[in-house]
Amino acid sequence: MAERKSNPLDLNSSNFNPNLYLDKLFKESNLRQIIDHESDIVKDTQTLHSDMQTLVYENYNKFISATDTIKKMKVDFKKMENEMDLLASNMASITSFSDQINSTLQGTRQQISKLSGVHTLLQRLQFLFKLPTSLKTRMEEKSYVEAVQDYLHAQRVLEQYGNLPSLQGIKTDCETILIDLKKELRKQFSNPQASAKELTESVDLLLQLNEPANELCSEFLVCAEKRLSDQLVMLKDQSEQRDITEFIDLGCSGFLSDLCLVVVSFDDMFINRNNSENVENSDIFENFAATELNTFVKQNMEKYFELVQNKVDLEQDVGDTAVLVQALDRFYKRIESNTLCRDVDFSSVATDIVINAGRKQCKAHLQILKMNFADSLTKVRQNLTTPKLISQDDSSKNLNELLNSLVITIVEKIKGVLQDLVAFIQPEINFAQKPQFKDSFCVDNVREGLIVCFMHHLTATARSYCAIVASDLKIPPTLLLLLSKLCLDFRNGSVSFLLSQTDEVFQINPKQNVALTNENEISMTMQESAQELLNSYVRIQGLNVSQMLRKSVETRDWLHTIEPRTVRAVMKRVVEDISAIDATVALLYEDQGNNTEHSSDSSRKTHSISVSRHQYRSNWSSLTPNHLDSTLVSNMHKLFSERIEIFSTVEFNKVSILTGIIKISLKTFMECVRLKTFSKYGLQQIQVDTHYLQLYLWRFVADENLVHFLLDEILGSAVHRCLEPILMEPSVVDIICERG
Repeated sequence: MAERKSNPLDLNSSNFNPNLYLDKLFKESNLRQIIDHESDIVKDTQTLHSDMQTLVYENYNKFISATDTIKKMKVDFKKMENEMDLLASNMASITSFSDQINSTLQGTRQQISKLSGVHTLLQRLQFLFKLPTSLKTRMEEKSYVEAVQDYLHAQRVLEQYGNLPSLQGIKTDCETILIDLKKELRKQFSNPQASAKELTESVDLLLQLNEPANELCSEFLVCAEKRLSDQLVMLKDQSEQRDITEFIDLGCSGFLSDLCLVVVSFDDMFINRNNSENVENSDIFENFAATELNTFVKQNMEKYFELVQNKVDLEQDVGDTAVLVQALDRFYKRIESNTLCRDVDFSSVATDIVINAGRKQCKAHLQILKMNFADSLTKVRQNLTTPKLISQDDSSKNLNELLNSLVITIVEKIKGVLQDLVAFIQPEINFAQKPQFKDSFCVDNVREGLIVCFMHHLTATARSYCAIVASDLKIPPTLLLLLSKLCLDFRNGSVSFLLSQTDEVFQINPKQNVALTNENEISMTMQESAQELLNSYVRIQGLNVSQMLRKSVETRDWLHTIEPRTVRAVMKRVVEDISAIDATVALLYEDQGNNTEHSSDSSRKTHSISVSRHQYRSNWSSLTPNHLDSTLVSNMHKLFSERIEIFSTVEFNKVSILTGIIKISLKTFMECVRLKTFSKYGLQQIQVDTHYLQLYLWRFVADENLVHFLLDEILGSAVHRCLEPILMEPSVVDIICERG
């Protein structure tokens, strides 16, 4: 910009040199360019001239107005100069008059100041002389604040000049009135109707009157203790009359509100006072006051927490879990939002109360599950013991329905309990977000304390029926079979479903909790319980059939038996009972392909084997008195017989169950036969009975040779114990069995 202004060749520059410009133009341009440049300059000049005319025309009125304003300003400034000169003259005159007045009143001013001081002193003396009367009036009007202010206003004068005879009586009267005033203020501490504001005011006034702060602190807390004790007594009386929500609201709005007000008032009066000039050793006193307050708060909060815990323990209705949770949430939020004590975190105590409430709720639900399970078992027992005139299909449907209904009832009840308890961990519940509560409630109380405990209870209860059924003949053994299948079904699916459902609903990660009960452990317990129940069922049913066989052997006189014409009724009953057991077991346990395929002529096979064995025994039995030691033969038979495990573990299928029952029955039959002595006809009756059993029992076992072996052992034992061991012809036995 500066270079442009100083350039002599620039038309717009102030230093423009036309001669240099023309010389440069003539040198650098030809004639045609010079003529064109001249035309451009002429056009620019005309344009600028036109623009200037336009500006002058447009701003003409402004120029005229500016000229008029300048003329007017010249006139106004001349007038203002005159006025300023007049003002200066007046100020000089005023200054002269002021100096004259000051010199005239110099002596009178000192007298006025002296009179003003005397007047002020007289007012103070008048206030002192009227002070006793004023204090009494204030006392009668209960205007304690004004009374204290009046006394404090005169306190310094009385302390300094109170020994003068003229003021000594006033001081004595004021001290007497002051004692009464302090008593009245202290009465506020013991007044149950006094509000917290009145108490604060009384303490503040007493501190202004130099009362010992330690004593006031203790007296204030004693008074507050009485008031809060009344609140706690009232809360305790209302505990049984109100529900949990009303009880918590009453405690929060009553006791906790009053306690908070006491703490805030105490804090303002004794710990965080803005003016502590009336309290000696303020730092030491603040520590003392804080300690006293903490002790006071702890003691009262312990009493309150005890009442809340007792109220929670009184809540017996598990149907109101949502109401209980809402009440506990209000209680926890109120405790958490108030910092009543500097040294104690009451929210942890509140969390413990909530955890205890959750634990109690889980225990209550556990008891309900146990009761429902017991009721379900009672209904099952009644169904099993009630005689029904129905077909086998209906019976099958009934037994399966009992099992399915029992499983569904248990699972649905548990699902309902979980759905009820999930109210404790809803996102809007404040204490549900605390790890201390969540870990304890979800893992320890719900999963382990409720679900796992109930499953253990289920297995323990089921196992207890082994002894119950064995001792109580009114309870059908079918209950053991059904309970065995129940445990087996739980092992196969329900355990996994319920645990996974619990872990999902309550956000439990089994991999992160090593202490959790493993699903495999519970499944193994279910498996063991099912096995024990099934073994017990087999044992009891085997013993029931054995009892019939034992009585049929022991109550008969085998030495005086007539020639057999038919199969004994007890053998038919045995076959009927085992057939009934087979039908019952088939309702719950299916065949798993363990039994071997039997040929269509299995009965003939059995008969042929039996005959060959009988012929063999007939031959060696006839030689026994002369050539064999009967004891040796008996022991040999017993040895072979006991190779079979009578009480072996039963598998979870129909054939294994029936095999176990038949083994027990035939073993008992054999042992009873060994203890008896038979005549010829008695031996033949045993022959007919065993052959009849062979015809029908082989179809119930996995290995028909087992039945053949045991029955041959029975007949062999009878041959050994027979006085005249002569067997019937096999064809005759077949005829009798077919006819029987």
